[in-house]
Amino acid sequence: MTPGVETPPPLRSFGRIRSRTLKPRQASLMETLLPSLRLPAEGPVDPMRLAPGAREAWLEIGFGGGEHMATQAAAHPDIVILGAEPFLNGVASALRHVEEMGLRNVRIHDGDARDLMARLPDAGLGRIFVLFPDPWQKARHHKRRLVSPAFAAEAARLLRPGGLLRLATDWADYADQMLRVLLAEPRFEWSAQRAADWREAPADHVATRYEAKRLGDCAPVWLDLFRRPD
Repeated sequence: MTPGVETPPPLRSFGRIRSRTLKPRQASLMETLLPSLRLPAEGPVDPMRLAPGAREAWLEIGFGGGEHMATQAAAHPDIVILGAEPFLNGVASALRHVEEMGLRNVRIHDGDARDLMARLPDAGLGRIFVLFPDPWQKARHHKRRLVSPAFAAEAARLLRPGGLLRLATDWADYADQMLRVLLAEPRFEWSAQRAADWREAPADHVATRYEAKRLGDCAPVWLDLFRRPD
């Protein structure tokens, strides 16, 4: 980096941050519940200190409406799940799930996941989920895609030895890009052995409304078996 010259921020990897007006209950949860779940906006973030008693921390990037994140949190009460989502309507939806399910092990970053990742400690996560990220399907927008060599390197830094990275997309060329990027990152290994390993959803996957819409150009591709070697 040239002295005295600021490095430009990374291109946005997500689209709009708001659509329709929040319903009264959602707006209320944004004011009353979100502040108690929101991760610090600045400085290092140690997820294990935020949830004393948790045995591990997981991260979901782009949790959409929060169905997957909330169900995973309910199934694993001894794990603190960090969720990053810049879309305010999605955050509001997730808060409703958190409240209705009485969850105590969810923490939320309502912004760019890369900002949060940069502040997390080395080898501090057991799992990372990136499920159906914005595909930026036009060729001139591919540079905005989240999954890149820089992202793979950062994910490898954050995962503990034996930690798992799960990605999914329903756009064929993005699936190809994801696979190329991850295979090029030496700190990951892929243990898939048969076509079903990437054609069938993992046993513990939680389907979401977005996934059911099938907006892509192919059936979902699951790149689930990437892990940091022990």
